Amino acid sequence: MTTYLILHGFENHRPPGHWQHWLAGELRERGHEVRYPQLPEPDAPVLGDWLDALEEHGKRPAEGGLVVLAHSLSVLLWLRAAAAGRAPEADRVLFVAPPSPPVTRSVPEIAAFAEGLDLGAVRLEAPVRLVYADGDAYCPEGADVHYGTPLGLDMDAVPGGGHLTPADGYGEWASVLEWCENPAARVRAAR
Repeated sequence: MTTYLILHGFENHRPPGHWQHWLAGELRERGHEVRYPQLPEPDAPVLGDWLDALEEHGKRPAEGGLVVLAHSLSVLLWLRAAAAGRAPEADRVLFVAPPSPPVTRSVPEIAAFAEGLDLGAVRLEAPVRLVYADGDAYCPEGADVHYGTPLGLDMDAVPGGGHLTPADGYGEWASVLEWCENPAARVRAAR
């Protein structure tokens, strides 16, 4: 059995209409263990508290694998953990719509997640796929530019997907579920 850890972003209170909420339900229905924690203080996150929560919820299960899906600010959380040697031992990781360092630094509540982040210090032990979209106001230059190319990630671009949130049409997202169950699957647009 695979355990899935789903990590939300800034100001996300895990609303039912979000693709992550939908995915958690679908995976549970298929008999998987799902960890979908509410990270501490989502409206004013403290990096140290989120790192501690990642460590707590990212413990490898006694049996089976661990697959991680991180959206938005949680991608930077994962990168910070990886740079500090604190990333959980995962079998695969999906990065979805990370905010750019300049945008993150411009928001006082989350600036610490990008301050001093050195991608050269990041050691990604598990295969990572990056899913990003054009028209993402939180990463206008493109996540491929900031993360995909520098880290040598496998990438899927979603045309017109914005920040890949419910407001952008991302509630049910079948290709993410397909990726969860098939490591070779590519992630496509929800529509």
